[in-house]
Amino acid sequence: MNKIKFYFILSIATLSIFSCSKNDSNITIEPPRDYATQYAVDNTDIIEYLNTYYITVTNNPGQTDDQDVVMTKIPVGGTQSSIMSYKDATTYPKLLIRKVSLHDIVYDLYYLVLRPGLGESPCNMDGVLTSYRGDYMYRTVASTTTVSELTTIKFEETIYPQTMFSLYSVITGWSETFPQFKTGTYTTNTDGTVSHYDFGAGVMFLPSGLGYYNSGSGSIPAYSPLIFSFKLYDIQRLDQDNDGVFSFQEDINGDGYMYNYLNTLNYPTAPADAIRYADDTDKDGISDFLDVDDDGDNYTTKLEITKPAGTNSGLSAYFPYNPILDNPLTTAIETETKGIPSYDKVTKTFDYTTSGRLRIHLDNTYPIKP
Repeated sequence: MNKIKFYFILSIATLSIFSCSKNDSNITIEPPRDYATQYAVDNTDIIEYLNTYYITVTNNPGQTDDQDVVMTKIPVGGTQSSIMSYKDATTYPKLLIRKVSLHDIVYDLYYLVLRPGLGESPCNMDGVLTSYRGDYMYRTVASTTTVSELTTIKFEETIYPQTMFSLYSVITGWSETFPQFKTGTYTTNTDGTVSHYDFGAGVMFLPSGLGYYNSGSGSIPAYSPLIFSFKLYDIQRLDQDNDGVFSFQEDINGDGYMYNYLNTLNYPTAPADAIRYADDTDKDGISDFLDVDDDGDNYTTKLEITKPAGTNSGLSAYFPYNPILDNPLTTAIETETKGIPSYDKVTKTFDYTTSGRLRIHLDNTYPIKP
C-alpha cells in the first residue's frame, strides 16, 4: 500500500513538472518595439492632441491654484484656440520644441511655457521641488456607434510637494524640460504655509521614448505618450560624483545639459567628438559630472579643490578658485592641493597662483592624456 502510494505521488509530481515545463516553453516575451517606429506613432498622437485641445489657465498669485491649467477638447464647430496655435508665440503661453537626441533618433519634445519664472534654472542633474499632474494618452476602441478618440487619463498628482526630485534619476522628458524654466520667490505665512510667486510653470508632451516606453509604470500602459503640467518652486544643486564640485559647475559649455555617453542603451552610437566631449575636460569619455578626476592628471578633483593647511586657508573645499581669499602663501609646493592650476601649452608648465587664470579643470585646450 505504501509503495503504491509512493509511486502514485511520484507520478503526479513528475506530471506536474513536465506540465509546467511545457507551459513555460509556450511563454513568449515580446521584444521592445523599434524606437523610431514607435516615435512616429507617438508624435502623430501628440500633434493631433495639440491641434484638437485648448487650455484654460488660472492666474491667482500666491495661491495653490496659480497657473493651474486645464486642457479640454475643442468641440465640433468650436472657436477656441488650440494649444498648437501658441507655437513660437511672441508672448506667453508659448509652445516650443526641444530637439532631443536619444536612441539613435531625434525626438521633438513639445513643451508649453505658461510662465518662464524669474529665478534660477536647474541643470539636468539638479534636484527640483515641483507640483505636477501626470496624464497618459490613449485611443478609445471604435465600435459600431462610436469612433476611436484620442483622450487622456490622470495617473498621478502632487499639489503640495515635500521632497526634491533628482533630474538625473527621473524620466528623460523631465530632465530635458525643467532646465528651460526658472524658479520664483516665496513667502512664509503666519500659519506656517508657503505662498509661491513668479515661478516657472508649463506643460510637457512626451513621446513614450522620453517616458516609460515598453515598461510602463504603475497604471501607465507601455508605449504611452505622457502629459505633465508642472510648477517649478525651487531647485537643489547636486554633486553626482561627490567630488566637491556641484554638477552644474561642471557644465563646461554652459548649456544646462550634461550626458552620460557611457550608457550604450540610450546612446548606442557615440555622437561626434564636439558633442561627446562638450563637458569632458580630459576627453576620456567620462563627463566631468561623473568623473572623479576631471582633468586626467591622476589627482582627484576633490583633492585639487581642498584648501592647503595654514594661515588664510580655512578647512573647507573651495570652487571656483578665489585669487584673493584662496591665494597660497607659498609657491614651493608642487602639488595641486594649493588649487587648480592653469597650463601653458608652449612651456608645458603649470601656474597655481596667477589671479584670473584659466584652470585646466575648465580648459578645453588642455592636452589629452597620452
